[in-house]
Amino acid sequence: MKKIVWIAFTCLMFNKSFSQTPKTYSSADILQQLKKLEVFGSVLYIAAHPDDENTRLLGYLANERKFRTGYLSLTRGDGGQNLIGDEQGIDLGLIRTQELLAARRVDGAEQFFSRAYDFGFSKSPEEAMKIWGHDKILSDVVWVIRKFRPDVLITRFPTTGEGGHGHHTASAILAGEAFEMAADTTKFPEQLKNGITAWQPKRLLWNSFNFGNNNAQSDDRLKIDVGMYNPILGQSYGEIAAESRSQHKSQGFGVPAQRGESFEYFSTIKGGRPLKDLMDGVDLSSKRMKLNGEATAGYNQFVDNLIQQYNPSHPAKSINRLDSLYTMLQEALFINKGIEMGKLSVINELIASSAGLFMEAGVASQLNVLGDSVRFTVSFNNRLGLPVEMAQVSIYGTTQIFDKPAAGNINNVISGTIYIPKEMTATQPYWFEYPMQPGAFEVRKQEWIGMPENIPVTALFQVKINGHMYNFPRPVIYKSTDPVKGELYQQPQLVNPAFVNANPSLIIFANNKKNQKRSVDFTVQSNKDLNEKISFKTRFNGYSKVIYDSVTVFNKTDKKVFTLELNSDSFTVNSTSYLFGQLEAASFVEAQMFSLTKIAYDHIPNIYYNYLQRPRILKMDLNIAGTHIAYIAGAGDKVPQALIQMGYQVTMLNEKDITSANLKQFDAVVTGVRAYNTNLWLSNVQQALNKYVKEGGVFLVQYNTNNGAGPLRQKIGPYPFTLGRNRVTDETAAVNFLMPNDPSLNYPNKITQKDFEGWIQERSVYHAENIDSNYRRVLSMKDPGEKESDGSLIIADYGKGKFVYTGLVFFRELPAGVPGAYRLLANLLAAPVSKKATKKTK
Repeated sequence: MKKIVWIAFTCLMFNKSFSQTPKTYSSADILQQLKKLEVFGSVLYIAAHPDDENTRLLGYLANERKFRTGYLSLTRGDGGQNLIGDEQGIDLGLIRTQELLAARRVDGAEQFFSRAYDFGFSKSPEEAMKIWGHDKILSDVVWVIRKFRPDVLITRFPTTGEGGHGHHTASAILAGEAFEMAADTTKFPEQLKNGITAWQPKRLLWNSFNFGNNNAQSDDRLKIDVGMYNPILGQSYGEIAAESRSQHKSQGFGVPAQRGESFEYFSTIKGGRPLKDLMDGVDLSSKRMKLNGEATAGYNQFVDNLIQQYNPSHPAKSINRLDSLYTMLQEALFINKGIEMGKLSVINELIASSAGLFMEAGVASQLNVLGDSVRFTVSFNNRLGLPVEMAQVSIYGTTQIFDKPAAGNINNVISGTIYIPKEMTATQPYWFEYPMQPGAFEVRKQEWIGMPENIPVTALFQVKINGHMYNFPRPVIYKSTDPVKGELYQQPQLVNPAFVNANPSLIIFANNKKNQKRSVDFTVQSNKDLNEKISFKTRFNGYSKVIYDSVTVFNKTDKKVFTLELNSDSFTVNSTSYLFGQLEAASFVEAQMFSLTKIAYDHIPNIYYNYLQRPRILKMDLNIAGTHIAYIAGAGDKVPQALIQMGYQVTMLNEKDITSANLKQFDAVVTGVRAYNTNLWLSNVQQALNKYVKEGGVFLVQYNTNNGAGPLRQKIGPYPFTLGRNRVTDETAAVNFLMPNDPSLNYPNKITQKDFEGWIQERSVYHAENIDSNYRRVLSMKDPGEKESDGSLIIADYGKGKFVYTGLVFFRELPAGVPGAYRLLANLLAAPVSKKATKKTK
């Protein structure tokens, strides 16, 4: 089998249909899509985050009204919280991107994003737009409007702030500005090429909701029932909405299905006010194609005949009429480039589904190595035995012809081998291609902006039926079979010849600890067979050290661990250093030595991205009291790893481990973020935890929530308090010491204002409220323009021990290497001064 150089593309990319069986149309689905061909109209919904969208309305617009419907989320939700794991930042944004795409597959809308980075909760739109870059994100919204060409824009939030989040309000403000600018050819003129033209939507509406005492859903506003049942889909829009909403699993947003009437209300922000319908004054007919009357009538007649004569038992009988309709739309597109091109791809897919054709292109491995070969397989099955005269597929620059395309329900399979040049670039989400700018991702290709993910690599199947040639693109996939889950589909990836991953990624030395030893393990995985000289060296503080240099045999997927010993004496006090690991071999391009991150959950496709891992070494002034910490995991965080670096021995506990006898061995017990929200069994062991404190232990509870996303169902702490929604989002907010002599600020580390420097994203979340007088309120802080809040850290002595509740975001600051967060946490874990002596960091 000859090798084929991989020249058809620059990188393998994501596709929204992976990790599950690719979508095929049933007879009912085909009928639903045929009915959509009758309607020319589009709506773009705009908000700030994944999960902000109104899934009931999107499902109604896309399926009942049959409009082309889109959702523009300004951010990917990077700054949110994670209920299913410990991913934060860009990792969480990748997860939420895929969850949003899963939601769109349910409700039928399309998905778009701007370049804005979700930097966390914001209390003002001015802050949001300043950090994002107002003009940059405005240009993105204008671009999506010009490209999508919506008749109506709808915002989820008002411009007046009642959305409760600066990002929410900013999304509405930017939508209003873009509504005007999208039609102005002097605004962002660089966008107006390659068929993109200025565009003026008919109106901008706010999908209003009630807040406080303000009734935004009065009958003087446009009111639409979106709760009806769709017999073709077999669901009501409340049921579709619940399924769509429940895709946001990282946010804990599973909701029950609803049935019956459900009304949505709309206020007019710009443009003509609709009296009876969202689309008042908008031509939804084929007249928008601007053809002559005869051609327009011909289109209407074609679609009407298609629907009337459609036979769900024999959908293939519609192929010829679909072919004629496709030709008509192609002619219309030639005359008027403003026509919805989406209908052409819909008709094309309807032809493939009606014909019952199975077409698939795949590779033998999900991870395909630069400079190596990979086997591919293409399959074609004429399942209905139609008179197929010819079938071929173009893949990776070659054309493969199937031998027996006319044979009914016979698998035609062709395999081959391709070579991937080592000079190519590994797969990377397009918004990671360049270093992120402050507040926004750097995307330098205009055509990429707005896209939810990378364009998938496709194989082009060409099939001739009854003398007509059809083109059917299909994504290249990787398919595997799991004995429990069955057949799984994933996106193939181009990967580097080797990965270099370091553990741990953060090392802490204490200033006053001499000759302290720590080690870093560099795990090198080879993705191809090697038998040559390799060298592994590390670099830090301007020095390079070779720790391996020899001829080595590497079998594909082999892993070798290279260990670097570090001594605290090599680092200056109060310093931050970065460590690099570099593998060198003749087969490798040096720049390709990156770490590979894999994010895997059952509900989304596997996610991969490359990054240059640089383990960080912090040397700081740090003392600890106590040595043995118990940790009860919550929704997911990386605090246990930080505790180990501080010098503690950490033991993870589950329900059966939490007994009065077992807890006695620990100096402190810590719960992970949202532990009381995610572990309902904590109520069963609360008595044992209280007894542990009473007998001299320290029990520290990190933040929990008391809302729909994570309702609190049990009591926390020995004395009463409640959890509110107050938070301090300004990471530079002044922190006031209300009790400067409290042990928590003095033992074993003297806490000063310097310890609150360098914090990231925010100070504190979900503060305590209605606090019993037995608690000490140690700190206060506030965001600009707000009242001081003293609920971020409360401490109660109980018996011989102490209980701590804190909303301080240790789960963000510790992985980020903020020294003050480590010092303060050590104090909170320390028993009262009179109870135990100080122990220096090991």
